[in-house]
Amino acid sequence: MALRGVRVVELAGLAPAPFCAMILADFGANVVRIDRPNAPDIDRLGRGKRSIILDLKKPQGVDIVKKLCASADVLIEPYRRGVMEKMGLGPNILTKDNPRLIYARLTGYGQDGPFADMAGHDINYLSLTGLLSMLGRKEGPPTPPINLLADFAGGGLMCALGISLALLERTRSGMGQIVDANMVEGAAYTGSWIYSSQDISWLWGKSRGCNLLDSGAHFYNTYKTKDGRYMAVGAIEPQFYHQLITLLGLDPDVVGQMDDSDSMKKVLEAKFKEKTQKEWTEIFDGKDACVTPVLTMEEAPHHPHNAYRGTFIPSSTNGGQYEPRPAPYLSRTPGSVQERAAPLQMEERIAESFLTKKGSDMTGKSPHNNKMEDQLLMLPPPPVFEDDFPSTHFCVFPINNTQAHVSSFSSLMKRVTNHLEQTVPSQLEGIEECIAVIPHQV
Repeated sequence: MALRGVRVVELAGLAPAPFCAMILADFGANVVRIDRPNAPDIDRLGRGKRSIILDLKKPQGVDIVKKLCASADVLIEPYRRGVMEKMGLGPNILTKDNPRLIYARLTGYGQDGPFADMAGHDINYLSLTGLLSMLGRKEGPPTPPINLLADFAGGGLMCALGISLALLERTRSGMGQIVDANMVEGAAYTGSWIYSSQDISWLWGKSRGCNLLDSGAHFYNTYKTKDGRYMAVGAIEPQFYHQLITLLGLDPDVVGQMDDSDSMKKVLEAKFKEKTQKEWTEIFDGKDACVTPVLTMEEAPHHPHNAYRGTFIPSSTNGGQYEPRPAPYLSRTPGSVQERAAPLQMEERIAESFLTKKGSDMTGKSPHNNKMEDQLLMLPPPPVFEDDFPSTHFCVFPINNTQAHVSSFSSLMKRVTNHLEQTVPSQLEGIEECIAVIPHQV
């Protein structure tokens, strides 16, 4: 997958940051989430991640995070400005030990400015962008579109984009950087076209709910059907509008596209109430009238088009439910949903021993009979070998390039040898020559 081998440490937060980390995990990143003790179980975006409970109010917990970040590629933190610095986990400290670290900060208002320390939610962030003022029906109040635009599009998705850009830039400079992602600027950026088109009077020249794309036009609206369901109409272009009116059984000369929208809405409202949603769907499916049924969350996964493309997949966390597959689809390295891994079995007393001189060689044993290094590293390594390379080359990717992992290299080589014996025994001859060892760097 595209982000295979990228190691991510996520400090647990609410929706935007978990969504960002889930995107990275869906496309192959190794994500470990740091959970707080006694935190409520509201996680719904944990697929493909490992998790561990650490108390960051204790020095031991903070020290473990430092150790993790010393070998990580990305850190995602969702706290208000200054919280990480107070814990001793600010970028100046973590990047000193790991200058390649990409330090992603995801907040509501950004790292500076009058509102940087103020609490807020999606509706507050969206209101500051000016976009909320444009959302809503005629003569109605501004209506928040649930918490999609600021939290997820402007926050989590933009943060994932920033991290991806920083990873790409790091291949040239070798250096990490701080990603200052925030919901206000991310949502505003998402609305770039709306801002740049404000001078088009026929598009946005009227009050809220009276414009072309905000339910003001009769050909861009939703209509109730005979059975109380809805159809979505988006017949903007003249050729599409003509098909809409024709398939509705109306006269294009009587229901003109540029006629008074309020009057035309009444005509379309009456017409759509003559048939059920299913009946209208059968009429419009496959036609260029830009008319589709408004599906419920339960119906969407089973729509023929979505089912054909596999747009929704069985939920990895909630049995019987569905969730969207990773998007966009990449032809060679598509994303893949991995089940949420079981929490790492690591107790703080074990972790604390790692920070002592006695435990620093990482040779101790945990109560769970796993190597101390496996418990403390927590970040699952990239694939040990690449089967898709030419048959004469096998690449071994160490977890990182630090001395602490040299002791585990012999066991790594045994794993490679065992794999070769099972899959390509003809390559065993001269194994020292055909195995290339390279440090894992992205």
